[in-house]
This record gives sequence, C-alpha cells and structure tokens, in this order.
Amino acid sequence: PAARNERWSTDFVSDALSDGRRFRILVVVDDFSRECLGLVADTSLSGVRVARKLDAIIARRGKPKTIVSDNGTEFTSNAILAWQEHSAVSWHFIAPGKPTQNAFIESFNGRLRDELLNETLFRSLWQARRLIAQWQTDYNEERPHTSLGGLTPNEFATRSTLDHNQNRLCL
Repeated sequence: PAARNERWSTDFVSDALSDGRRFRILVVVDDFSRECLGLVADTSLSGVRVARKLDAIIARRGKPKTIVSDNGTEFTSNAILAWQEHSAVSWHFIAPGKPTQNAFIESFNGRLRDELLNETLFRSLWQARRLIAQWQTDYNEERPHTSLGGLTPNEFATRSTLDHNQNRLCL
C-alpha cells in the first residue's frame, strides 16, 4: 500500500481468562501506517458485530479501498457479504492455509501475543478489554517502529497525510 486507507487487514486472535473461559479479539490494522485501528475483545464476535465495528472505524477514519482477511466464518458470513456490497469496500480473501498472504496482520498478531496476551493473566473480560486498549494506545502513539523510520504509527499516518495533502495542493 502507498497511502492510508488503501488496504486494511483483519483477523482474530484467541485467548482465555484465568478461569478458562475463551475470548476472541477482532484485530484491524492499516497496512500502510501499521496503525492498529481496532481491537475488539469478546466471548462472541459475529459477522454483524464485525460489520458494526468496521462502520465505527470508517466513521472516524474514512473508508479503506480494500480489506484483506482469511476465510473465517465471520468474514464469509452473509452479514459481511451484505456489508461489502453496501459499503462498496473491496474484500480480498487470502488462500486457505496461507497466512503469509496477510503478513501485516500476522506480524501484528505475533507482537500482540508476545507482548500482552502471553504475559498477562486476565481475570475478567473487562480487565482484558482495558489492558488491550492500553496496549493499543502504546503501540499506536508511544512506540517508534523501525519500519516507519523511527516514527510511531500515528506520527507516520499524520505525516503521510500531510505530505499527500501538500503534494495535492502543489499540483
């Protein structure tokens, strides 16, 4: 991708609370800026819920040209198929069993797992949501990324948007 909102990647990560109850996290990342646009933790995340979250992200950030995902049931549900048609966002499904075709999200998921999920015993879903939100803020706003020239994802996204707008004004 050459600009913000050109391509988003989405996936799910699973974990468990200290009492053994499982929960999942919907992950949405902008592939250009590496910004984490959404982390939604819950015990159940239907296609309808995924569509609502995508609408919420679009309302604050703008619409992507393409979303990339695997062929999970939430992403191939009638709710998401209808959402794609209604929103006019192109959706690209990677080949089954080929997570490297969605490398941006896989790299992000590994970082989330290594830095937070494997290091934390969540006692409640509320605590998991709070700590996941804190981690997302740190990831986007505090942590420089070598792949972004030492900028945080938010700094990189802001700078690239300003550069894009200035280039458009110069034309």
